[in-house]
Order: sequence, then C-alpha cells, then structure tokens
Amino acid sequence: MPLSGPGESPTPQPAEPGADPDRQLVFFGAETGDPSVADLAGLLAGPGEVHRMGGTARLSVVVDAAWRVHVLVAELAVRGVPATWAPTEDQRYAVRTAYTRTIVPLAAAWLGGPTQHPPAGFQLDGRRLRLWLAAAGLAEPPAFLLRLGGTDPERWAAVGAALAAVGLAGDLVPPDAGGPAYRIAGRRNLLRLAELVGPRPPPPPPPTWPPHP
Repeated sequence: MPLSGPGESPTPQPAEPGADPDRQLVFFGAETGDPSVADLAGLLAGPGEVHRMGGTARLSVVVDAAWRVHVLVAELAVRGVPATWAPTEDQRYAVRTAYTRTIVPLAAAWLGGPTQHPPAGFQLDGRRLRLWLAAAGLAEPPAFLLRLGGTDPERWAAVGAALAAVGLAGDLVPPDAGGPAYRIAGRRNLLRLAELVGPRPPPPPPPTWPPHP
C-alpha cells in the first residue's frame, strides 16, 4: 500500500471485512481492554527504541514495509501519541513520535540501567504483541518470527520469558542465523499467537499476519 509523503499520517483504513462481531474475546487478547500508552512496550520488546531528552521522551522503530507504517501510525494515534515517518537510507521506514511527556514513564521503566532493558516483571499481552508483530513480525512457514532489537542477550531472555508466560514459548534465533528473533512454531503456538494479536488489520498482505481461527 503506498504511503503519503514523509511525515504525513496514512489515511485511516476501514475495519477488515468479514470480521465476526460475535466472536468470543480471548483472555489477554488485543481486543480486551482499552488501548493505552503502556501498550507501546510491545514495540520495545521488538526493535523499538526509546530515548529521553530532559523531561520528555521519544519512541522510534525502523520497519521494512509501507503497510507497517500505516498500522503503527494508526495504533499510536489511537493512544494519543501522534507519529511521523521518513524513509531511511537502506530503503526502510523510520516511524517516530515527537519528544513528549506522555512516553516518559515508559522510558523510565526501560532505561533504568546503562542499556535499554525490560523492567522487572515485564509482561506481554495481546495489545503489546499486536504492536510488536505489526513492527517486526515475519511469516516463515511453518513458523512465525518475532524479530528483536538490540544486542543484549539478557534483554532477549527477558522478552522470551514474557512470551512463555502468555503461552508462546519460542526458540531464540541468534543473529548469525537470521535473528535476533523468536521463532514461534507448532500449530498450538501459532493458534495462540493469532488469538492474542487479533484479526489482521487491513493494510498487510495475508501471509504477513497469522491466520485468525
């Protein structure tokens, strides 16, 4: 799907046709509860980065496809965090928020040490996973990859523990084997992932999102 000019918000898209309004909601799923700024921790579980400046903070993530920009800008807007985008030199797209006080609590939790790291007791749920998948999920039949950021194995391990806690124990793919990423494999795990992240948003081509049961 083509993008508007750099820095412009993509046009909002309609709900996915055929969605079943009577489908039962999944405990911890993306459709339970209201969207909040805390959900942006899902981007930090993946390749997202947060930076502080004075009493403000900014979140940014580099993505590899235009549809990801559309989804992320819309998801951020729903949470009251406007975002812009710009092409990168390696033909990807940088999505970033402005420096704002809204993201300061998130930055404080993840920048408590010398490097960005999940806070103690970090948890994932459907809304956080949905943002992570929108930014860095990759179909690799018969599995699905959730790509990570940074270079710190302890950061990856903490994210892996949070995945396991919601029933998505994955195998860590090291950088020299196409990672860093967690590979979610097996029919039960893939069904669980699809249930948690909810229906495919309109922009992505079907193979890029786990098929919903």
